[in-house]
Amino acid sequence: MILWSEYAWLGGDDVAAGVSIEIADGRIASVAADSERPANATVLRGVTLPGLANVHSHAFQRVLRGRTQRRRGSFWTWREAMYAAAERLTPDDYRILATATFAEMALAGITVVGEFHYLHHQPGGRSYDDPNAMSHAIVEAAAAAGVRLTLLDTCYLHGGIGAALAGTQLRFGDGTAEAWAERVDAMAESRTARIAAAAHSVRALTPGELAVVADWARERSKPLHAHVSEQLRENEDCVAAYGRSPLQLLEEAGFLAERFCAVHATHLSERDKNALGAAATTCGLCPTTERDLADGVGSASELSAAGASLALGTDSNAVIDMFEEARAVELDERLVRGERAVNDPAALLAAATAGGYSALGWDGGMIRPGACADLVALALDSVRLAGTPDDEIVPALVFAAHPSDVTDVLVDGDWVVRDGQHLKLDVAAELKRALA
Repeated sequence: MILWSEYAWLGGDDVAAGVSIEIADGRIASVAADSERPANATVLRGVTLPGLANVHSHAFQRVLRGRTQRRRGSFWTWREAMYAAAERLTPDDYRILATATFAEMALAGITVVGEFHYLHHQPGGRSYDDPNAMSHAIVEAAAAAGVRLTLLDTCYLHGGIGAALAGTQLRFGDGTAEAWAERVDAMAESRTARIAAAAHSVRALTPGELAVVADWARERSKPLHAHVSEQLRENEDCVAAYGRSPLQLLEEAGFLAERFCAVHATHLSERDKNALGAAATTCGLCPTTERDLADGVGSASELSAAGASLALGTDSNAVIDMFEEARAVELDERLVRGERAVNDPAALLAAATAGGYSALGWDGGMIRPGACADLVALALDSVRLAGTPDDEIVPALVFAAHPSDVTDVLVDGDWVVRDGQHLKLDVAAELKRALA
């Protein structure tokens, strides 16, 4: 297959014109800018980007969109509504809901998703006949929606530091970290679905249990993710129990390596930020959820300066819009710092693409030979982007683009979205059915 793009972002501050992209066996075989349109090429109007990467998602939380906004409180009161949603799901329900949610992501230009999955078992904690029934539902959902998947199978063993699992949390636990590892080892990978590891948080695992998860990921060279310092209370509880920050506890357990993604990384000390940077880790920021839950605002610019890479996620899926996630990193930080342009637009676009692909264990998020043939095209004649000068397309995308500007999406060399329509699913109808 040969594509010819009017414009394409090949990295950096500007876009290239007249870009031919040859695809073979799900990979980009060649890229040539300033080229004449080949006679046999499929034309992509507007601007072509590498596929967008959603580094952190909880698909089932899509049911909460619009349903918690009148409840005053905090993250901890919102969590009760989230538990109520989780309590009702069966594997069949989850497959339907996740399919619709992932298809919404595809329409928004998301080509790979990291599903941070801890809803493992039946209500009360008993395993299904297939202990991975819920995991298989997610894998099937991603395939049906046409998106690439890294299933971040999450170890979750305690209801808080020193507290047992209770209520809905019983569905999350495998009893021991060793039992978690045994269950995860039974999962098979495919061409577009991979299995990786996550520790929910320092609230949900002891130091010894964290080490088991870290060892599992290291021995298999798998990505490793964890919620880190999302809430001030998490930091306070961790210091009270262990005399150190959550990040220090994870560091001692062997988490800090290039494969590690610290999700949220909102309330970090200078020492924590420098440690993440020194280990060349990734920080997975989810600003639309972080502000929706009143978590706080992290410092992307300081994390980048320390040497950490950035990636972006939709987390609770209150919003599915990677352009909004990218600009929110900058705009939220502006409010805190009282200063503009502290994060470079090209770096924010890279966080939404290559940063997420790398943190999820895929060679993608860039338009270059050898990369995954995952691409997204956006119209430049929409009311948001019309009239944008050629040398300002990158900042315009970050600060003005919207999922409705997405016209075409390609995953693994196959079309998923054409002319703004999902080729397999009536996504609005599927969401309505899933959320009924």
